[in-house]
Amino acid sequence: MIFQHGGGQTRHAWKGTGERLGAAGYHAIALDARGHGDSDWAPDGVYGQDVMVADLCRVLEQLGNRRPVLVGASMGGGVSLVACGEDYIDATALVLVDIGHRIEPHGVQKIQAFMSLKPEGFESLEEVANAIASYQPHRKRPKDLSGLAKNVRLGGDGRFHWHWDPLFRTGHRDVDKRHARLTACARALSLPTLLVRGGLSDVLSEEGAQEFLGLCPQAEYANVAEAGHMVAGDRNDVFANAVIEFLARVVPVDGEPVQPAHEPHPHHQGPPGDVNDVP
Repeated sequence: MIFQHGGGQTRHAWKGTGERLGAAGYHAIALDARGHGDSDWAPDGVYGQDVMVADLCRVLEQLGNRRPVLVGASMGGGVSLVACGEDYIDATALVLVDIGHRIEPHGVQKIQAFMSLKPEGFESLEEVANAIASYQPHRKRPKDLSGLAKNVRLGGDGRFHWHWDPLFRTGHRDVDKRHARLTACARALSLPTLLVRGGLSDVLSEEGAQEFLGLCPQAEYANVAEAGHMVAGDRNDVFANAVIEFLARVVPVDGEPVQPAHEPHPHHQGPPGDVNDVP
């Protein structure tokens, strides 16, 4: 299983989920996208779906070209959707986390505003925690702030800066082109697919989720109540259980699909561009 995080996150966003899936018998690998976490910044400053799909293909080559389950949140979900919808990768299953063919402008603007906070850097991890709390007021503030060090880098100026390449936030974004491309990808999907939405999300609306399910009628759907856009971070227990239940039927560890007591309803509630995708 290959986990791809959202814009502005790192592989650490999948820690709890990876542990749960690993305990269930799956080999979970979480990547730092280019320009994020411990991955190098792009020397040409180019980010977006095409280069990230290419990065994903190179990683799979290094892993022996085994057919993966792709799990992508937000930006990582868009990369996974393109990789499968345009036949770059022959995956066994696809899990899209709070991302579809359509995203809500208001939610995207909130993400962009958060990522633009304090370009001069933060004086302390306390300031970092305050910034995160302003974007995720529904999430409990951690008592130990040392874990936040994974989300920032200590600069030569002695201040904490977001870990991502500042150039990730620049570049041309053609929303209409992105929508058309992802719509075509959703229609082209033929593999087992699970769409997971955070019930409190302002990035993937319920209407947008239902539109996606209309484009991809074989897809299953889970709505995780009390979770925002960062579904795995908000309700990892519910999210991981939904993924494990889905995979037990479509890509079981032992190779023998688990036959459900009844056929689940598919909508059960429970040319390349250079478009950068921030969410």
